[in-house]
Amino acid sequence: MVEGRLRVHVPARMSRAEEAHWVSVMMRRFERRRTTAGIDLAARARRLAASCLLPPPASICWVDNQEHQWGSCTPDDGTIRISSRMATYPRWVLDYVIVHELAHLVRTPHDAEFNALVDRYPLAERARGFLIAKG
Repeated sequence: MVEGRLRVHVPARMSRAEEAHWVSVMMRRFERRRTTAGIDLAARARRLAASCLLPPPASICWVDNQEHQWGSCTPDDGTIRISSRMATYPRWVLDYVIVHELAHLVRTPHDAEFNALVDRYPLAERARGFLIAKG
């Protein structure tokens, strides 16, 4: 940021179309990072794990490279990644996505047992509807 404006440097060899594309990409990334800065994912995950009787993650972090999913989990090492797009959604929807990924620490397939774990979150059905509406 320079005097309240985002400054993006691009190589001179880029075409105007490439420049416009990458400036747009960088602006979106910058905005996502700015909106995620005030959200303590680790604290939310610990609180939700305790209230839903699920194991806490070994680590949880924001990622910018998930354009087609809200979150992901690697049960083998207990890591959870949350799309930075979620930072602009209501916190109860973010919490649902965290609980969904916490449930993957217990059960991998999206079956009835998995859904029962996720449904421990009181706003699960409402959050599912919100995300379906978002596409």
